[in-house]
Amino acid sequence: MAHTETRGSHHSSTVRLLGLVLKTTATAIVALKTWQRTAARRRAIANLTPDQLKDIGHAETPAPVLKVKAGLVANLMSMR
Repeated sequence: MAHTETRGSHHSSTVRLLGLVLKTTATAIVALKTWQRTAARRRAIANLTPDQLKDIGHAETPAPVLKVKAGLVANLMSMR
């Protein structure tokens, strides 16, 4: 009687699962490295002075500005 070996679906599913795990792990590593680079860049920019920011062509961080038109307080008081 001849003996034959067949590859069942078990081998195929194991290979697919391993491929999925490797792809997912690689994607997670790339995302982590990208996040670390972004965080380091933000920390470095936060420590620069306005003159240094201007030298590298980066705009200054916008500061909150309160603009009050002339006569606004009088207008608001008259509505009261």
